Amino acid sequence: MSDPFLSSDEYAERAHKLYNDGHYEDAIAHLDEAISRYPHTAELHVGLAYVHLALEEYAWARASFETALGLDSNNEEALAGLGETLLKLGDRSAALQCFDRVLDLGFRKDHDLMLQIGRALFRESMLRHARGFFEIAVEHHQESAEAAASLGYATHRLGDEGAALLWLRRAIDLDTSHAEARIYLGNLLYDRGEYEASLYHFEQTDPEEHYDELALWRTIELKKSIYRLKDDDPELRPWQLRLAELACELDPVDQLLTEVATTAPDGSIRDPYQIELFGTLLTELQGMQRKHVGDVHRVKTSRGVTYAGTWEEIIYQMKMDDREGASRSLKEYMQRVAFKSQMTTGVIVPVSDAQSFVEGVAAAGLLEILI
Repeated sequence: MSDPFLSSDEYAERAHKLYNDGHYEDAIAHLDEAISRYPHTAELHVGLAYVHLALEEYAWARASFETALGLDSNNEEALAGLGETLLKLGDRSAALQCFDRVLDLGFRKDHDLMLQIGRALFRESMLRHARGFFEIAVEHHQESAEAAASLGYATHRLGDEGAALLWLRRAIDLDTSHAEARIYLGNLLYDRGEYEASLYHFEQTDPEEHYDELALWRTIELKKSIYRLKDDDPELRPWQLRLAELACELDPVDQLLTEVATTAPDGSIRDPYQIELFGTLLTELQGMQRKHVGDVHRVKTSRGVTYAGTWEEIIYQMKMDDREGASRSLKEYMQRVAFKSQMTTGVIVPVSDAQSFVEGVAAAGLLEILI
């Protein structure tokens, strides 16, 4: 039974707890009741908008953010949330205007807000813009391991390996328990051939802190090589168990995607996944210019990885998530995926042009076209 004496702040507090606990539908019901009693409270509309955003209900999220801004045009959380929503809807120019407005209002020192905006831009592969917001966060919060790590991820994706190493090490200096930064750093060091240093950082993490298979494979490989361990050595057991847990979580389509990504042209197996941030890191499209907003598309794999851009850019990102993809042409990559798809699903994927290829991969059940 609802409490008629709750203030708007109390409603917002309860909804926030429901949101944090993942009870989104309950949060919506709670906020709808609150708004019916306090319709002119911008914070309630902001809270409702963020729940819709979490549920990927972007049209509803946009409407609620805009309602909040109609009540309070300087509400920084509404501006940041609307910008993030507009990114999801493909309107990058309007999104950047929202983010610029946040800066104009003087919120550069707001740590969480700068990271939120930076991450939203990062997920959409707007890496230079993302780096700018991470730099602002670092400038005003030099003690923040999260800000330093985020700047490290962005600089790496922009091709500045030296700066990436510096910021990732800075993040670990600030917080020795920052597992994500350690895993990322370990992978970078591995790619540089600094295997003992790579293993050192992997060993500072717990197997349960790993959510993709790349670093797990590498940790097992390095332990066997450096320590000369056998496959059944107890030292390897926790890492092998975690690897098995992650493998069990894959459905048949995920397994096909994994196989496509991990099988080299000669049939040999390579490491399964490239480094990922928040599960959805996108590779920078160097030398490629964005077309107008109407040409931007979005696809999502059944594993939840999202790619955005023109059809050609989407294929480029998919190719670059293949560990050795950078050494092949787009055409070669398309032909290999098409062959795998036909052999596994029986669906013929056209390789004549980028749009037909992506639509063919979707028809085979390997992707969902969102926009």
